[in-house]
Amino acid sequence: MDQPKELPFKVRPFEKDVQERITRDFGKGFPKGFVKANHWDFVLMGHVTEEMLQQCYNKPVQDGDIWVVSLPKCGTTWTQEMVWLLANDLKYETATRPLDDRYNFLEFSLLHDPDHVRNMFAEAKKLVPEMTLDPAQRLAVSTQHSRFVKSHLPMSLNPPDLLKKAKVMTLAEFYEFLTLETPFFPHVLEAWNLRRHPNMCFIFYEDMKKDLRSVITKVAKFLGKTLTDEQMKKLVDHLHIDNMRKNPNVNNEFLRDVPGLMDPERSFINKGQTGSWKAHLTPEMVQKMDAWIEENLLGTDLSFVDQLSTEQ
Repeated sequence: MDQPKELPFKVRPFEKDVQERITRDFGKGFPKGFVKANHWDFVLMGHVTEEMLQQCYNKPVQDGDIWVVSLPKCGTTWTQEMVWLLANDLKYETATRPLDDRYNFLEFSLLHDPDHVRNMFAEAKKLVPEMTLDPAQRLAVSTQHSRFVKSHLPMSLNPPDLLKKAKVMTLAEFYEFLTLETPFFPHVLEAWNLRRHPNMCFIFYEDMKKDLRSVITKVAKFLGKTLTDEQMKKLVDHLHIDNMRKNPNVNNEFLRDVPGLMDPERSFINKGQTGSWKAHLTPEMVQKMDAWIEENLLGTDLSFVDQLSTEQ
């Protein structure tokens, strides 16, 4: 049996004044503030310990496993459904279970304060009983071996032998959220710099919006699959953003039964529009964001399309 690999990073709390602002401005959801988790200060919840990250770092990986690694809100759900169907030879009957049952979410127990989550889900425990488990119990389950895995952790915090054994799908989209599981650019660039590894497939959300068929072809080739024209047409239709929003197996409709968790007027799957963040900012803020993007991409060959000419 292999010896556990030592996590190469220390977990450090944010400065006291930052922690006080977090708990003051965001209240119940972040009672312990945030911590920094790696060499470029990846942000996680304040209850996260090095022992918890060590468990994630040592999750068993086997040949043929498939991981979808991305930041939150970058089209992860869309990509998961595409990858699942391609890997399972387009057997649509296998996709009739909720996506959360089909993929293991590696670091879920790291993302929410345990007491807050336990209270929130208490009334809905018949629907999602695992949500009221102790974080250590949930982590013990999520760090067991599973063939299909979703992770929002950066590559430096995922298992170090991941690319040696598994097929890794990495997805990127520029987005406006600056909170947990950031900073954005180091996370994306860490994967971008590994994109030529034969077990890494790097795709962009913007490309999925612009030409879904081409992205499906790329991912299918990566997974060693070929599609007929009829199969391609059916998959493109299944993955159309409007159909994804109506699909109860991917849109987490069951979470609406958890008080205070989801806005009843919104869908878990967003509008699917690129560049929509600019509509929420003043021109001055947009200018600052553009400068910030330019600064962070300086010296790299990575670029983003933040607005498609025609939204599909």
